[in-house]
Amino acid sequence: MLSQLSAASKVVGVKQSAKAIKSGRADRVYIALDAEQRVLRPICELCRQMQVEVEEVATMAELGDACMIDVGAAVVTVLAE
Repeated sequence: MLSQLSAASKVVGVKQSAKAIKSGRADRVYIALDAEQRVLRPICELCRQMQVEVEEVATMAELGDACMIDVGAAVVTVLAE
C-alpha cells in the first residue's frame, strides 16, 4: 500500500489533508501512529464524518519515506481521481 504513495496524487500534512477531506476530494488518509494524538484526533473524526478510509502507518518517518520527502509526515491524503 505505501509503495503506491510515491506516484499517487496526494497532499501531505494536517491542514492540506483537512481541506481535501472537507471538500470531498480525499480517497484515503494515512496517519502515522507515532504522531501526537492532538494532531490526529481531529483528522480521524473528520474522516469518520466524511466516510473516508483511514490507514495506519507505524511511524512518521516511514510515511514520509513512502511519499519521497525528507521529513516525517503525520498525515497524508490520497486524492480521488
